[in-house]
Amino acid sequence: MLPKTLAQLLKLPAGERIEIAMALWESLTDAEREAELALTREQETELDRRLADHMANPDSAIPWEEVGA
Repeated sequence: MLPKTLAQLLKLPAGERIEIAMALWESLTDAEREAELALTREQETELDRRLADHMANPDSAIPWEEVGA
């Protein structure tokens, strides 16, 4: 995107920027979203490792109320 165009878009009110973002998101096909948001092998491996660790040690989890505080 041209820097000038982006700069102009960033000056719009929040509501208008949200509308544009949503329109852009909705313009993507499911295949495009899937392709762009696919996890790498390393990310999948890390998620699998974390899930296995949690399943083996469920008491080690910290409740959201404590994390978000």
